[in-house]
Amino acid sequence: MAESEGTQNDTQLVVVATEDMAVRAVNKRYEGLSTVRSKAIKGKGAWYWVHLEPILVRNPDTNDAKAVKLRCNLCEAVFSASNPSRTASEHLKRGTCPNFNSLLKPSSSSSSLPPLSSPSSHSNRKRFGSIGTSNDGLNSNRQPRQFQHHYPPHNHHHGQQHLLLSGGKEDLGPLAMLEDSVKKLKSPKPLPPGPHLSKTQVDSALGLLTDWFYESYGSVSFPSLDHPKFKAFMNQVGLPEISRQDFMSSRLDSKYEEAKLESEAKMRDAEFYQLVSDGWKTKTFGHGEEGLIKFMVNLPNGTTLFRKTFFPGGGNGTSMAVPATYAEEIMWETVTGTYNVERCVGIVADKYKTKALRDLEIQHHWMVNLSCQLQGVGNLIKDFSKELPLFKNVIGNCLKITSFFNNNSEARSILNRFRSQESRFSVSLGVPPLLYCENLQNFSSISSMLDNTLSCARVLQLVVMDDSYKLVVIEDSVATEVAELVQNMGFWNDVEAVNTLIKVIRGMVEEIEAERPLVGQCLPLWEELRAKMKDWCAKYSIHEGLVEKIIERRFKKNYHPAWSTAFILDPVYLIRDSSGKYLPPFKYLTCEQEKDVDKLITRLVSREEAHIALMELLKWRSEGLDPLYAQAVQVKQRDPFTGKMKIANPQSSRLIWETILKELTILGKIAVRLLFLHATSCGFKCSWSFMRWVSTNGQTQSRVGLEKIQKMIFIAANSKLRRQEFGSEEEKEAEVFGITSSEDDDMLNEVFVDAPSL
Repeated sequence: MAESEGTQNDTQLVVVATEDMAVRAVNKRYEGLSTVRSKAIKGKGAWYWVHLEPILVRNPDTNDAKAVKLRCNLCEAVFSASNPSRTASEHLKRGTCPNFNSLLKPSSSSSSLPPLSSPSSHSNRKRFGSIGTSNDGLNSNRQPRQFQHHYPPHNHHHGQQHLLLSGGKEDLGPLAMLEDSVKKLKSPKPLPPGPHLSKTQVDSALGLLTDWFYESYGSVSFPSLDHPKFKAFMNQVGLPEISRQDFMSSRLDSKYEEAKLESEAKMRDAEFYQLVSDGWKTKTFGHGEEGLIKFMVNLPNGTTLFRKTFFPGGGNGTSMAVPATYAEEIMWETVTGTYNVERCVGIVADKYKTKALRDLEIQHHWMVNLSCQLQGVGNLIKDFSKELPLFKNVIGNCLKITSFFNNNSEARSILNRFRSQESRFSVSLGVPPLLYCENLQNFSSISSMLDNTLSCARVLQLVVMDDSYKLVVIEDSVATEVAELVQNMGFWNDVEAVNTLIKVIRGMVEEIEAERPLVGQCLPLWEELRAKMKDWCAKYSIHEGLVEKIIERRFKKNYHPAWSTAFILDPVYLIRDSSGKYLPPFKYLTCEQEKDVDKLITRLVSREEAHIALMELLKWRSEGLDPLYAQAVQVKQRDPFTGKMKIANPQSSRLIWETILKELTILGKIAVRLLFLHATSCGFKCSWSFMRWVSTNGQTQSRVGLEKIQKMIFIAANSKLRRQEFGSEEEKEAEVFGITSSEDDDMLNEVFVDAPSL
């Protein structure tokens, strides 16, 4: 009994709390509308607030606020306050309000006539009041008591006698006035000229407009400046028209010089930097970046700056294979374009790892040149497609099934019949009845085909067991093979295995692209990949030996000694031993990787400093870091976007070497340079319209035209990087509208280009 009473009391409290919240919400809405109306009356808001007035409806029993309504001060009609703009359009502009036309300036022929109205203002208030309050139970014949409590009634035109139209000559005047009012509503008066701005205000506004245009380059086109509505807007706000030539000449040069000076100042303040070279890989699918190579700069404080663009196709908008020696020249020319080449401590690029990057590293001992990890991990799909028999078999069998049902009309009709019989079989199959892919040379087609095949597994099993399918088997021998595949549970296990394999690698690639890992994270990243693939083998009963061999071959192809060195020098990976010390994780390195650490450290310093650096390395290996600082560096916090635990302060690793470990002078100099290096070249993405403007109708732009385009790209890219907007405009729009692109991963789309015919 007591428990029941307690539950009842709790329920009452919840109801009371809910009612209080509702009352507060109504009061807040009323106060907000009243504030908007007061500002509008002073000329700082919409015109219709002069005629519409918010009113508060109260509960007659409790006197609590019940609802907010809008009252027309011209005819006393009451409406919902949910959309004042719509109420104004429908009630005032469309002529529904009987007294609104009287406010318009009458024509000369009917200036002395009263406004056209219905027989009585009372009946008008009744009719329109009932429309606005039919759902609220308000009395439309008189003003409700709640309204009178807060707002006294208005006497608009109450003493005015209204005319009854009889159809005679005396009606011509009111009809003429009505026609004049309708014309005014259909053809509103032109907006008054814009405000008169001072020269300072005009210059400031045009400066902001110019900044927006340059920083949105690629999303906004030059013809937009000539749009009549844009010109009308400029005139309305009191700004002079700005010509396209003005945007492309003095303003562009001024803005470019400003952005360039800002960029170079940041580079001068940095002790060193890393050059990022992206775009060498030919995109088979993508965002129109073919023929555009981008150079960016990573600074130790985490800032990325855009440096320049290069068009290997000569500016004709087409991609062009660049020899490794030429790529090496372009990269080094970009490095020498800075004021101090020795501050460039490395390059990360998405191609030419084995030739151009290696040669530059040999010639300049202080450099660490890396290939992009995004490419390295993503290329595993191509490796599996070539070397894993399971992969080939699954793709071949899925192609056989899809081709059969799309080419055999009888089998397709049976499939459609089963799909339409019951709603539970209405699966999404892409192009009915199954996804038909003539070209499987890209990631999207492979992934879609596997997903669609798995989604219709149950339907296919019912189809091949149907009696009518036996007739198809007699006429087509392929039908027998398809039936055997569909009824074989091992086949479906293999399809799911390959589909999961692709999704595991795709997930790793997406994570790499989002996280943009540093060089010290490469070894843990590949170890995580190995663990995931080991779990995959165990789940689907796949022999681990061949899978490990494929991964190891790709690992060695992408491996760089800087991976091991940065892993050892990063305090984040220190391990606590039995004595309580935090020591570097040498036990996780192979013998060859330990030798790589020694070789790289001695290469990065002068001959006189080499032996000192090795001695400091031995000290670091035996003593490590004070437990207090080690624990502070390794503090993690949950990322609010991904939900994963991450290092709270990524810059702390370098700060430890610069402050706490100052006695390790030579080794510290190496550590602070290595620990900030990025392992990926992904960053700023161009909009497809960049390349559209580079080439017009297949014709190469002039040298002057290319220079202007490069300046525009420089301004826009640095603006995006400053705002940490690494995605393309297409991805942003897709995110806004909830669209998922089938080509969401350009890099993975190209992995099947060299795959053998399946």
